[in-house]
Amino acid sequence: MSPMIAAIYARKSTDQSGVAEEQKSITRQVESARAYAAAKGWAVDDAHVYVDDGISGAEFANRPGFLRLMNALKPRAPFQFLVMSEESRLGREAIETAYALKQFSQAGVRVFLYLEDRERTLDSPTDKIMLSLTTFADELEREKARQRTRDAMLRKARAGHVTGGVVFGYRNVPIAGADGRRSHVEREIDQAEAAVIRRIFQLSAEGHGVRGIAKILNASRTPAPRPQLGPHSWAPSSVRAVLFRPLYRGEIVWAMTAKRDRWGRKKQAGRPEAEWIRRPAPHLRIVDATLWAAAHARLDASRAMYLQRTDGRTFGRPALGNPSKHLLTNLASCGRCGGSLRARSRGNGTDRAHFYGCSGYHERGRTVCTNNADVPMADADAVVIEALLDDVLDEPLLLEAVDEALRALQGADVAGQLEAIEAELAKTERERAHLVAAIAAGGELPGLLDALSAREVRYGRLQADRDAVRAQRRLRASEAGNVRDELIALANSWRQVLAADPVNARPIVSSLLIGRVTITPLAERKRWELRGEGTLTGLFSREVFPSRWRPQRDSNPRFGLESEKEGDPTDH
Repeated sequence: MSPMIAAIYARKSTDQSGVAEEQKSITRQVESARAYAAAKGWAVDDAHVYVDDGISGAEFANRPGFLRLMNALKPRAPFQFLVMSEESRLGREAIETAYALKQFSQAGVRVFLYLEDRERTLDSPTDKIMLSLTTFADELEREKARQRTRDAMLRKARAGHVTGGVVFGYRNVPIAGADGRRSHVEREIDQAEAAVIRRIFQLSAEGHGVRGIAKILNASRTPAPRPQLGPHSWAPSSVRAVLFRPLYRGEIVWAMTAKRDRWGRKKQAGRPEAEWIRRPAPHLRIVDATLWAAAHARLDASRAMYLQRTDGRTFGRPALGNPSKHLLTNLASCGRCGGSLRARSRGNGTDRAHFYGCSGYHERGRTVCTNNADVPMADADAVVIEALLDDVLDEPLLLEAVDEALRALQGADVAGQLEAIEAELAKTERERAHLVAAIAAGGELPGLLDALSAREVRYGRLQADRDAVRAQRRLRASEAGNVRDELIALANSWRQVLAADPVNARPIVSSLLIGRVTITPLAERKRWELRGEGTLTGLFSREVFPSRWRPQRDSNPRFGLESEKEGDPTDH
């Protein structure tokens, strides 16, 4: 008899206030869960230990470990139990957490919480109301922790203390309190970096654009802010951030943006200006009023020319936030410098050819990145779609989904629904007749009229429901085969559909990717290596080369044929 298999899920939040020491370490959570499973006589499969370290419990779509765990439930869960410390590790948002637990229950996976040594069941109304109370308490604790953090930051901002990290142009200086321990952190000007900031403003006032300034600074090896991602150099975006930071003119502005939305997800958005906290800080001024005004006068003039209209059209780029018309914009990075790949085009006879090129090379200069090998856009898109969908369009998984769709189409009990609606209509009609008779007999008029009006409304809704049900057509068994073939053919056309419609394909590809794909030019001319990680496929590596050299392969294979994946020369 094969042993019962247990999976483990562990998560540590970015906010650790109110969390027991047992829960603060991912390693301790996993060790405790293993010991609990062993005591129950279950075997833990290392392939099914899922962890998320430093991610808020309000995040669900951006948790790699959680996503892998949920994806493992389909088409059939390879484990019978899930062990974790408590429900709040699964999430601190009541609706999402309850839905995740429902999916475990429907997949036949039993959930055990080792801190309480109990099973979380959803078998009765009592179980469900207890779950709702627990998840409500978890979400309330998250909201209280968020408010405590905001209140502390607000006090610091009003006092002029540092509320974040290091800002280019300044040093963070710890200040000791009366007890000798650190009380708070203040900023002081770093004169070497301040000179760079003044140079940026001077270049802007002279008429240089942000891209030109970035190239000038990089060519002279000017020190740059240390980025979270990408190369350590100046980019147009970092130049623009300097030009618009009010701190450089001696003004502290806090709470201009909110880092999370009302669901607790990490999603930065602007706050109303009325909520901003402003405080003068003349001791932190790097750029004087004259230079600031000169640079911003030039920026305003450039913006006015950029947005100049003629014949109802705007010259220049569309407003930020519009959906990209290219599949891999902001989803691909350069394998040499880590910078983003941006869409580019150039003339190709009477047409234009489209490529992805390294933003580090094209926007910051050769001193930042030497990758001038732009990859053909259509070929890179096709390889990413192929890599992500090869496993998604797995034959057993797809056939199960098609059969489930057919069962839904065939399972509508139209006759039973019509019978129930007709019975309600007859009942409502009798009630209307009794009310009319009571009004005619001289009953209490206001109450009777209200009751009659309510019956009229109900009668109208029932008639609309009856018409809607009559419009439904139950799928006959004789049609099921044809519908099944059509659904399979439609699923097999996904590759072509996604390639032809990048705007709608982007959210699908983004949801199937973990992080970005990297594209690196190879020594052999006009060849690139593409690497990435999918939520369903795991790590993948493919080779990209222009389509005119690519061997023909059937992009719409019929089921039942031997897979070509192992022999595909684009797989590595």
